Amino acid sequence: MHTNERLRVRYRDDAGKYDLTALDEVNHILRCHHTGEVAAIDVQLLEHVNLVHKAVDGAGEIHVISGYRSPEYNALLVKRSRRVAQHSLHVQGQALDFYVPGVKLREIRHAALRLQYGGVGFYPRAKFIHLDCGPFRTW
Repeated sequence: MHTNERLRVRYRDDAGKYDLTALDEVNHILRCHHTGEVAAIDVQLLEHVNLVHKAVDGAGEIHVISGYRSPEYNALLVKRSRRVAQHSLHVQGQALDFYVPGVKLREIRHAALRLQYGGVGFYPRAKFIHLDCGPFRTW
């Protein structure tokens, strides 16, 4: 959302083999929008987001609020807000904040909770869902 960029990519084929060029494109679009730093996004995160997206029909775009965060940017956010984790999985390329236009946040949250995988954060006032590939937990 901060860069106004779009990406339509198939990062894995039907046999389950990852397309490294497509993953590079994902890494680039999910870069830290504050510093421009690009990092490897964990494929487990992509699979998690993909499963949740499919569970809510999977037809609409995924609008990303925050993907990878550089340590510098995360430290800045920590200073600004108590709601930002000092050791955020965003810094490891293992977290994504997003929404799907036309899909209620509660619906996305319920789909994620049914999977019982990773972190599921619900931010209705800020209008996004947080998913990560850490241990299962909710907030």
